[in-house]
Amino acid sequence: MWVIKLGGNAAVNAEAALDELAAWAREGRRWVVIHGISKEADALGEALGHPPQYVTSVSGFTSRYTDERTRDILLMAYGRVNAHLVAALRRRGVHAIGLRGIDGGLLQARRKEALRIRDGDRIRILRGDYSGAPIGANAELLHGLLRLGLYPVIAPMSLTPEGEIVNVDGDRAAAAIAAALQAEGLIFLTGAPGLLRAFPDETTRVAELRFEELEEAMAWAQGRMRHKLLAAREALQSGLPCVWLADGRRPAPLTAALRGEGTRITAMPLRLPFPMEAGGP
Repeated sequence: MWVIKLGGNAAVNAEAALDELAAWAREGRRWVVIHGISKEADALGEALGHPPQYVTSVSGFTSRYTDERTRDILLMAYGRVNAHLVAALRRRGVHAIGLRGIDGGLLQARRKEALRIRDGDRIRILRGDYSGAPIGANAELLHGLLRLGLYPVIAPMSLTPEGEIVNVDGDRAAAAIAAALQAEGLIFLTGAPGLLRAFPDETTRVAELRFEELEEAMAWAQGRMRHKLLAAREALQSGLPCVWLADGRRPAPLTAALRGEGTRITAMPLRLPFPMEAGGP
């Protein structure tokens, strides 16, 4: 069981990822995909005269401010991207099924009552935001679909316990789903070669990161990588053995990640599977 987060960044080579997922399905591997829409949502918002507004929290995380109209734009963008991904997988022979996090109680979230953001040197309180933090996922629904031979492709809008539709961070949604499924691993396909120690210098890729190093890494990581590290921490705390930050721009991105070409984050320090004997091969 694998959970793949397909980033909405324009640089991500979605076609290459879908080719590999189709091959995995033919081999009998089970997987679930959660996808982003950042490029699509930004373009749609501009076309509808409601461009995106990004804000930075006091803790340093940048996110989309989701007023009621933006929430509806996200629903439209997710619907379009989800449909195209499902169709592309069906063309590859995969029995894919498109879902929103609101379907069947798939994703549950707690709405944020207010956002504390930085505005220059000031701290402001923003209200009327329809975003939330994931608090659970319906593993029984996903397992039922997989037993039927269906591969879920999920748009991570969520419902609160009160029945409100909220936008949630796709990386943290993927972590919640991976935790609920107790997946073998969680792979983030991104528009970078992995975590960079000195962004944007790609020669500074961090190949391995241990759980106990995540807090320090979150202090120097840039942009969306901070969200991915937060999601990785939540996934590992829930029992996952490994999380990969993979280069989604290249051919065969999943295979490349699993052979060590991205950033691997582990719950425990990495060890060789068997000790090497003196004089051994």
